[in-house]
Amino acid sequence: MKVGVVTFPGSLDDRDAARAVRAVGAEAVSLWHGDADLKGVDAVVLPGGFSYGDYLRCGAIARFAPVMDALIPAAQGGLPVLGICNGFQVLCESHLLPGALIRNDHRKFNCVDQRLVVENASTTWTSDFEAGQEITIVLKNGEGGFVADERTLDELEGEGRVVFRYAGDNPNGSYRGIAGISNERGNIVGLMPHPEHCVEEGYGPSTDGLPFFTSVLRQVVSA
Repeated sequence: MKVGVVTFPGSLDDRDAARAVRAVGAEAVSLWHGDADLKGVDAVVLPGGFSYGDYLRCGAIARFAPVMDALIPAAQGGLPVLGICNGFQVLCESHLLPGALIRNDHRKFNCVDQRLVVENASTTWTSDFEAGQEITIVLKNGEGGFVADERTLDELEGEGRVVFRYAGDNPNGSYRGIAGISNERGNIVGLMPHPEHCVEEGYGPSTDGLPFFTSVLRQVVSA
């Protein structure tokens, strides 16, 4: 299985994402923001960082990168895509996921080991979890507050598309404590916490990030 990891100018977690892909036995394929195609990959990770310096809005310029011209229709057609932190922001700016991410309500940068509740264990990226499971994943962001209008929030809740919710205190003011969501089909998932930093004992607070990558591996191989 080949998993593409996109690097934008300003990406800083792309190597960590590639390492997580390799940790589950898949091949990590580097995709540059200027690439015109996806090189035949089976899934894509949009990593964290500060794409294009977060000018205008986080993810706003990255949405127009040449690689996104290939990624957007592929994702709409069923290609598994995981957006982590800045990658989540890019997915929202691309309208592959609804809502937006805004500055944390306390106006400070978060860097914590964050507890999450798995709300949906049936997406392409979460099938190796159990619904209701509590996990601990690194959270680091300055603009991680998920917002949407009430109708959109109700749709996400009603359709089971809230994938992760913050456990305990809300760290950034996200509406309804939402930490991650999916599209209707479940092949696209975006979240603010960083599972790629939680895949190996001794490096990070847990190995709770591994099931993200084993999930997509299992889904693609069995397809």
